[in-house]
Amino acid sequence: MNPVYSVVIPMFNEEEVIAETYARLTRVMQEMAEPYELVFVNDGSRDKTAEIIAAFCADDGAVRLVDFSRNFGHMPAISAGMEYARGDAIFIIDADLQDPPEIFPQMAKKWREGFHVVYGQREKREGESLFKKVSAKIFYRFIRRMTSVDMPVDTGEFRLIDRKVCDAVNALPEKSRYIRGLVSWVGFRQTAVLYVRQERFAGQTKYPLRKMIAFAMDAVASFSYRPLKLATTLGLLISLTGFVYLAIILYQALFTCTTVPGWASTTGIVVFTQGIVLMILGLIGEYIGRIYDEIKNRPTYIVREVIEKKSEV
Repeated sequence: MNPVYSVVIPMFNEEEVIAETYARLTRVMQEMAEPYELVFVNDGSRDKTAEIIAAFCADDGAVRLVDFSRNFGHMPAISAGMEYARGDAIFIIDADLQDPPEIFPQMAKKWREGFHVVYGQREKREGESLFKKVSAKIFYRFIRRMTSVDMPVDTGEFRLIDRKVCDAVNALPEKSRYIRGLVSWVGFRQTAVLYVRQERFAGQTKYPLRKMIAFAMDAVASFSYRPLKLATTLGLLISLTGFVYLAIILYQALFTCTTVPGWASTTGIVVFTQGIVLMILGLIGEYIGRIYDEIKNRPTYIVREVIEKKSEV
């Protein structure tokens, strides 16, 4: 019999927290008193994360470990968990316990009321620096502004999705998968549950500023052509400015005795315009790179093995 709930937990080097994560998830799911499974996805961890979960699998039939052959990334790990999940409703939660599993019952209640997606929306972030809070706030609003999909702000992958939504997202063929964007794109009835994001239980964050910037680029490139349109507009404005400046120089040379200042202004304009050109070429390269990845049609992840408790005959 398939479980009512599946919990997808992507992991990368989480040995310091994973035992506590398992304990809290198990407690919450048992209190909900319906069949469930915990699908841990090991994204090529270099510590003992996989071994710890494998030990749980030997004793707990509700636990499964999907073990990658190497590190493929957070989004592929979530995608794998969604493809292996068997429940009617699927929770997605990171292993670091910043998102509290204790609000699962609230999400499940909304699901029972007829909502197909119930996402956790952060009303407060504890244990994070001012820079992290401000950059995250800017990040979510930038994504919403730049993409063509209506994505709620202050939300991550922490959510419940209905089986219909899970199947719809799994059926999408693209390789560069921005999960929260895809979940918004497929539609269905969606609502929020507010919560306070906790301080990380242990270990180090897997999303420093560098990865946040790369993540933002992935989101924008996956769901919007607006950067290309902005690049076109910027190019036209720079060209127009250049023509106006050229007209002024010709007027001064032909009808006045004004000496045209030479190299400083010319060099500044050339450097500025060439910088813009290189930036636009890099932007186009991002889109071409995605086309290249799609054409290669390589799998987004490779599973080394799936570990679960052996059925008793």
